[in-house]
Amino acid sequence: MEVLKVSSHSTPNSVAGAIAGVIREQRVVEVQAVGAGAANQAIKSIAIARGYLAPIGIDLVCIPAFASIEIDGEERTAMKLICEPR
Repeated sequence: MEVLKVSSHSTPNSVAGAIAGVIREQRVVEVQAVGAGAANQAIKSIAIARGYLAPIGIDLVCIPAFASIEIDGEERTAMKLICEPR
């Protein structure tokens, strides 16, 4: 499964395009975000991606979960948003 990492500085339209592209090709994508700002951008991106995919008959859904990741040798908790067609 492809993993897209989103930061608080990510552009939602660009991330949405990446999500839509991966969904079209692989049918599932994982979006990871660490921190409130990154989670905000990730959720906005998923909402925009739903709009990109709806006209071609894909109803995108998101399954939220937590993931433990390592950043600069430090253990952090990330939001893991698994996106797939319903």
